[in-house]
Amino acid sequence: MPTISMFYGIIIRMFYDDHNPPHFHVDYGDYSAMFDFDGILIQGTIPKRQQKLIEAWAVLHKDELSANWKLSKNNETLFYINPLT
Repeated sequence: MPTISMFYGIIIRMFYDDHNPPHFHVDYGDYSAMFDFDGILIQGTIPKRQQKLIEAWAVLHKDELSANWKLSKNNETLFYINPLT
């Protein structure tokens, strides 16, 4: 699964696996979760502090996440999205 961003120990990955809603995957230490493009936790667990960071990042980069979702759907190379700084 391609990594599309990393910040503060949070790794963001995305791949199109033929299902909706559009989403991205997050790994942080031993935690794994899935979020929609509004930064809403869909599945999994992640510490609250990191969840807030992911939510802020997703809101800032919603258009880029959507563009990557379309690329992934077409089996094209995804682009890197700037981290939260």
